[in-house]
Amino acid sequence: MAEIVHPKKALAVNPLKVSQPVGASLAFLGLARAVPLMHGSQGCTAFGKVFFVRHFREPIPLQTTAMDQVSTIMGADENVVEALRTLCEKNSPEVIGLVTTGLSETQGTDIHRAVRDFRTAHPEYAATAVVAVNTPDYVGCFESGHALAVEAIINTLVAESDAVGRRQRQVNVLASSMLTPGDIEAIREWTEAFGLRAIVLPDIGDALDGHLTEAEFSPLTLGGTPASEIAIMGESVATLVIGGSLNKAADLLKARTGVPDWRFDSLMGLDACDDFTMALAQISGRPVPPRIDRHRAQLQDAMVDCHFMLGFARVALAGDPDLLIQMGRFLVGVGAEVVAAVSPAKAERLAGVPCEKVIVGDLEDLENHARGAGVQLLVANSHGTETARRLGVPLLHAGFPLYDLVGGYARTWVGYRAARQALFDLANIQLGQHHEIEAYRSFYRDDPAAGESHVCTPPAIGVVH
Repeated sequence: MAEIVHPKKALAVNPLKVSQPVGASLAFLGLARAVPLMHGSQGCTAFGKVFFVRHFREPIPLQTTAMDQVSTIMGADENVVEALRTLCEKNSPEVIGLVTTGLSETQGTDIHRAVRDFRTAHPEYAATAVVAVNTPDYVGCFESGHALAVEAIINTLVAESDAVGRRQRQVNVLASSMLTPGDIEAIREWTEAFGLRAIVLPDIGDALDGHLTEAEFSPLTLGGTPASEIAIMGESVATLVIGGSLNKAADLLKARTGVPDWRFDSLMGLDACDDFTMALAQISGRPVPPRIDRHRAQLQDAMVDCHFMLGFARVALAGDPDLLIQMGRFLVGVGAEVVAAVSPAKAERLAGVPCEKVIVGDLEDLENHARGAGVQLLVANSHGTETARRLGVPLLHAGFPLYDLVGGYARTWVGYRAARQALFDLANIQLGQHHEIEAYRSFYRDDPAAGESHVCTPPAIGVVH
């Protein structure tokens, strides 16, 4: 088990962390006809929106209660009620995700009471669900904010029931913040291969996969999980939980509905993919499809091909706990060594990262530790670009945000095929770092750069020098 180290620095020097409100907003962006509403200043929302737009390269519906100096001191409940009324009146959303920020949390706003005040003042908007979640940005990280939002969605939209298995081919999928739209699409195809239909919560694979639509602009999400689908999650035959950050949300869903669940820390690498595949076979009662067997064999072949490039490669990881666990286990499974790891927030699950120690800190902490450990590769989001440059090692982009890589949000990491591609990418990175010995050029060859010839012409026969 990894030792979890807590540095005693007074501040973050080179921040890695993305805040809880941004993570919670991502969860609401995975719901159909929804809009996240940040309760805070306009700057709080604008900052988060910049991250989303640069990462997904799409217009992002994100609203604010626009707290100012007066409402911060005197109280901002009226801002919440008015913002909810305006959104319902102008856009008629199915779901509004009300997310707090550091400013409103420091002020002490009771957003649940504000929602009750809104319901009392405007009963005509009862059809719009309002999901309130407390996500102060001075604690936790992107992953924990996302998990809190998923828990709040279940608490608000899933009713208690005893209808387990009424829909024999339906399964629930609780998706961690580490999963990309490409990952969600792969998981859906994986389940459909066994004849199952997945309700993914949240489904950013449908809402944020990057597709053109006829609408020039929409104030609400286009695609995602409908509220009506979330309401029938209690009728599923099973729940598949991807990522340890969602364990509390899974506990809540199981307590409300009784639907049995299968939990997976990772879906990357041979063992992890095998576990998920066998779970689907057990749930569906069907054998593993031949094409999945084929994909598994392809991954095995890639592991053999890449072993000599990745064996004993020294890697540093930076990311939220779920991502560290998934990437760390995958890398160690193919022979690499995780010699440095940093997480922006503490979690007991960090002990499961296959590394000697995991630092709860920032990229400066990682850089200092990685330099002494002789790191050869860094895996991090775009915040790690300059760290990799200073260390003189290549960077494999993973996580959120990715603002200096086009299409990074769409990359698939989970499944046999994606693990195979990750192996190829890692092996090629390692090959690029090892330069062959420079070709020997004889002194007697022409030097085109110098414009001179050093060719020694042999003397003609019979000529005496």
